[in-house]
Amino acid sequence: MQRSSYLFTSESVSEGHPDKVCDRISDEVVDTYFGLGPKHGWNPSDLRVACETLATTNRVIIAGETRGPKEITPDMLIEKARQAIRDIGYEQDGFHWKHANIEVLLHAQSPHIAQGVDAKDNKDEGAGDQGIMFGYACRETDSLMPAPLHYSHAILKLMADARKSGRAPQLGPDAKSQVTVRYENGKPVEVPQIVVSTQHLDEGLDSAQVRDIIEPYVRQALPQGWITANTVWHVNPTGAFVVGGPDGDCGLTGRKIIVDTYGGAAPHGGGAFSGKDPTKVDRSAAYAARYLAKNVVAAGLADRCTIQIAYAIGVSDPLSLYVDLHDTGKVSPDKLEKILPELVSLKPRGIRERLGLNRPIYARTSAYGHFGRIPDAEGGFSWEKTDLADQLKAAF
Repeated sequence: MQRSSYLFTSESVSEGHPDKVCDRISDEVVDTYFGLGPKHGWNPSDLRVACETLATTNRVIIAGETRGPKEITPDMLIEKARQAIRDIGYEQDGFHWKHANIEVLLHAQSPHIAQGVDAKDNKDEGAGDQGIMFGYACRETDSLMPAPLHYSHAILKLMADARKSGRAPQLGPDAKSQVTVRYENGKPVEVPQIVVSTQHLDEGLDSAQVRDIIEPYVRQALPQGWITANTVWHVNPTGAFVVGGPDGDCGLTGRKIIVDTYGGAAPHGGGAFSGKDPTKVDRSAAYAARYLAKNVVAAGLADRCTIQIAYAIGVSDPLSLYVDLHDTGKVSPDKLEKILPELVSLKPRGIRERLGLNRPIYARTSAYGHFGRIPDAEGGFSWEKTDLADQLKAAF
C-alpha cells in the first residue's frame, strides 16, 4: 500500500563543495574538447573524454582518457581549471586558484573501447559502456522535480548568488543544504527540518550569526507557509566552518550522483555524469530518460513517471525500456514502452542528435543538479524541454 503521509529528505551541495569543484573541472575538460575540436577539424562525434579530477589542499590532479586535437594541451587545461576555481570563488591559503599545483595526466582512449563505440562498416555507434540509466518526473514542483531536492538546490543557489554579488561577503564557497518535507495525502505541504552548513570567512561568527545571514535566502527559496513555528533549524550544527573546500576535505569527480539526479526520490543506475562525453550512456541515456519521463508527465499521462533504459557496451540499441507510472497513469505503461522508442531514437547517436549533446554545454551542469533546470540558448539542458508532449497526447 502506498503511503500518503510521510517525511522525505534530500540534500544538495554547493559549487564550492570539494566534489563539485572536481565535477566542474572535469566538465570544463569535456567542454574544451567540444568547444575547440571542431575548430581544429574534428567531427564532434569523434571526440572522446572520460575525465576524473581529484582536489585536495592546493593540489588538483586531472586524469583519464581523451581523443581529440593535439592543439588541446595540458597547459590549456590547467588554465581552464584555474579559471573554474576562480569563478567558484576560491582565493584562500589552503586552496587558491592562482597558487594550486595542477597536474594533467590524460592519455589516449583504449582502442578496445573505441572499436566497440565507433561507427564502422555500416554499423551504428555502440554504447560507450554497459549499464542501467533512470529518468524521473513528478508534479511536486513546476520543474517536475521532487520538492525536497528542488528546494535544497534553490537554497544554495541563492546563497551563492548573494556571495558572488557581494551581498553576503561573509560566506565561503563550500556549503551543504538538506530539506525535510512533510507529505500529506501524497502532496508536499511543509518543512519540519532544515539543515544548512556553510563555510564562513569570519572566524568570529557563531551558528546564530550565520543563521541570520542565510535565513533570508532559505525563506526566499521555499514556498510561502512551508516554514512554520515548529520548523527546526540546524545551521552549522558543529560550530565554526572556516576551513572548507578541498583544503578541508578531499574532493573527487562523481561522488554526488544523488545530488545530481533526484535526491533519492527515484532510482539511480550508479554511473556519474561529469567528465564524460555523450557517447557514454551513463550521461546521455540518463538525460534521455529524464526527457522522456518529463514529457510523459507534461503530457498529462501520469503524475509520476520513472523510466529505465539498459545498454551493453558496443551495442547500439538499448536492451530494455521500462516505464513505471506509480499507479498515477492515465495510459498503459506497456503502450508507452512501445511508443516512446518510436518517437525518439534511443541509440547513442540518436540521443545525441535529438538533444544536441555534441556541444560545450557541460560545465554549467556540474552544480545544482542536472535536472529541473531551464533550457538555455546555447543548447544546455535540452533534455528539460517538453516538446514531445503533444505527440504523446496524440498517440493516445
